Amino acid sequence: MSKVQHHTEQKRRFLSARKHRQSWLRWLIGELHLWLGLASGIVVLIVCVSGCIFCFQTEISNVVYRKAFFVTPQQTATIPLSVLREKAQHALGAAKPIEGITTYREPDKAWEFMAYKENDSAVTYFGGLQYYESVFVNPYTGQITGRRDYKYDFLFIMKYVHWSLLLNTKYGQPIVGYSTLIFVILLITGLVLWWPRKWNKSTRERSFKIKFSAKFKRLNYDLHNVLGFYSLLIALVLALTGMVFAFQWFNNVVYAVAAGTTKAPEYVTKQSAIVPGVAENSGLDKALQNAFALAPDARRIGIGAAEAKEGVIYAYAYKDKENYYDRDDLQFDQYTGKLLYRRNRRERNAGEKLTEMNYDIHVGVVGGLAGKIIAFIACLICASLPVTGFLVWWHKRKKTKKPAKALDKTTSGTPAIVE
Repeated sequence: MSKVQHHTEQKRRFLSARKHRQSWLRWLIGELHLWLGLASGIVVLIVCVSGCIFCFQTEISNVVYRKAFFVTPQQTATIPLSVLREKAQHALGAAKPIEGITTYREPDKAWEFMAYKENDSAVTYFGGLQYYESVFVNPYTGQITGRRDYKYDFLFIMKYVHWSLLLNTKYGQPIVGYSTLIFVILLITGLVLWWPRKWNKSTRERSFKIKFSAKFKRLNYDLHNVLGFYSLLIALVLALTGMVFAFQWFNNVVYAVAAGTTKAPEYVTKQSAIVPGVAENSGLDKALQNAFALAPDARRIGIGAAEAKEGVIYAYAYKDKENYYDRDDLQFDQYTGKLLYRRNRRERNAGEKLTEMNYDIHVGVVGGLAGKIIAFIACLICASLPVTGFLVWWHKRKKTKKPAKALDKTTSGTPAIVE
């Protein structure tokens, strides 16, 4: 054998071995994609469908609860918060103390007073949430405009289907979290399987176009393969931000990568100076007034009353009517309403900024209405992937079980399957 022939033979063997390794690796990735998909498919489907519904919860709620949420603007000043709080507490009943208040700069919005209590020992969502109710109060008249029982509210139930499959968080969230982790692996392995072995006109069309005129089996495959590719990046963002909620270790990783350190800033908690003879939370009205003055661009301010004699009134001044990340954190003396502490977004490090944006990224709010539409479409596609993937497997399963229709008698007794 000449040197040229020897070199050619070596090259042929090398290419053959590499092709064999690539085929084996692709087969392994395919098996991983298949069985992980079958194992997690139901959970992924449920989580994605409920996520689609929850994407537009604000818009839906504004229609369903319009009479409760909105009031006629008045030229007069709003009633003091302490008075409105008393009216709301009377409507809720003494057994359900108010835990949080949401006030608005917008003159046509009712203010929300919320009572909330959990039962952490329960297994299910309904057992774990003793009550979660809000009353809405006209800030000009003190009239109760409506109530909302979040525990039995359809949109809030969808949120907890998405969050923990209607189980108590400590039981349901790990199931959702690990299913989401598997989904991330499926997205990556799916990209590997989507990638053609060779790029040409035919493979480009199969990879980027859905053949709607094809038979159902081919159409279903295209819906799984092509839509999965187009939704990949957004799906990864939705899945990874979901994992931040599910796993503290992943939250820590995201924080450390963004901040460049594993050490989080210490949370500052001030104390009120007790004034003998002065009632607790007597500075509530002044605190709200100061909060609006200190944050003139705040669209809404959340208030948490002090819970002990030395406790402080917490205020969260949100710059947008819907997102949560762009805010100032304030603490006020509960007796005088004097500002004790303030920290705005500019003072946070990159890790804090990213983790605090996590919810707004996850639901698409960070991009406004366009962001929510993108999140909705991507979530809808993700919901379809377990279904189309299952059908791809089912069709292949039926094909492998198909018996031989005929035997080729011209061969030396070797049966040949004719399809």
